[in-house]
Amino acid sequence: MWSIRERTLKMIMEASRDALPNEFGALLRAEHQIIYEIALVPGSINGPVHVIFRTYTMPLDFSYVGSVHSHPSGNTHPSDADLHMFSNTGPVHIIVGYPYNMNNFSAYTRNGDPLKLNII
Repeated sequence: MWSIRERTLKMIMEASRDALPNEFGALLRAEHQIIYEIALVPGSINGPVHVIFRTYTMPLDFSYVGSVHSHPSGNTHPSDADLHMFSNTGPVHIIVGYPYNMNNFSAYTRNGDPLKLNII
């Protein structure tokens, strides 16, 4: 069962609001299936309908468990591009949607299946 710290989710929502009108994106860091931090990827490119992670700029870190990104449209369903990225970057992925409140997010597995994510 995956969980996320409430303060981490609040930070994600704030960063997503700050990125408007562009998407926000980061990697998730966890221990014992508890997401406790986000990690910004150097050189990421954020646009109105995409985030491009330059994964070659990241240090090797086994605490990364997936990704988070925002959808300014408010839709928290993954696109085909999202699903492709999920399959390459870890077991848990979060999409947050405008207006970036604590109720407008969805979590998915690397295969794009919905995932229950507890807020602690």
